[in-house]
Amino acid sequence: MAKYLLLKHYRGAPAPANDVPMDRWTPEEISAHVQYMNDFAGRLEKTGEFVDGQALAPEGAWVRYDGEGRPPVTDGPFAETKDLIAGWMIIDVDDYERAVELAGELSAAPGAGGKPIHEWLEVRPFLTAPPTITE
Repeated sequence: MAKYLLLKHYRGAPAPANDVPMDRWTPEEISAHVQYMNDFAGRLEKTGEFVDGQALAPEGAWVRYDGEGRPPVTDGPFAETKDLIAGWMIIDVDDYERAVELAGELSAAPGAGGKPIHEWLEVRPFLTAPPTITE
């Protein structure tokens, strides 16, 4: 099994087919989207492939260490950045192909008008220790 992080971005990837920002969705459309995400996670829990996931608010800040005895420097969030993350899900699957298959399915979550978003998801493998060779 290998762990992958599925990242949902607010922006930065090519525009999805149903490119209506969530702040313009009706409460019913938001509920349907959240229900799809919960049902998807529930199904993966049953197969043992779901590890964790969370939606994230658009607010946030960048923080940087600025030297001994100095307070951290903060700024942001930078709304124009492609790295503004909307949410994430960790899956533990047999291989990369399964991670891509699930990301494709997750990208079909409903959006405005109840139609699938077809949003782009970033699929990132967890960094693992390199294999050791013993003789």
